[in-house]
Amino acid sequence: MVGEGRPLFLQIAESVEDAIVDGSLGEEERAPSTNELAAFHRINPATAAKGVNLLTDKGVLYKRRGIGMFVAPGARELLLTERRTAFAERFLDPLLVEAARLGLGPDDLARMIADRARAAQRPTNGDPR
Repeated sequence: MVGEGRPLFLQIAESVEDAIVDGSLGEEERAPSTNELAAFHRINPATAAKGVNLLTDKGVLYKRRGIGMFVAPGARELLLTERRTAFAERFLDPLLVEAARLGLGPDDLARMIADRARAAQRPTNGDPR
């Protein structure tokens, strides 16, 4: 995790978000505490707290007094929506601009994507299936 060129607190927040998105940390489940995150990643607890606070501010985590932090209801869907929007902005918008330059329409793109997906699913060990 350390050394990715991004602030540690953002990396901590993203690692918790990843666990929520992939389902390994479910809604209403207890999230790792600031101290647990700090010990696991060998970082200052204040840095881990900054990442947790970011998630609390976004409505992804909430605190149960005296018990700990928990994944908020709807957190997974919130994160999926956020990531889908970021995906579209990062990948689809430039794709659509270039497709327009090349005279490709939505049907052309859909066909190209389907062809690439099929090619990616083919075994690469010489098996013709």
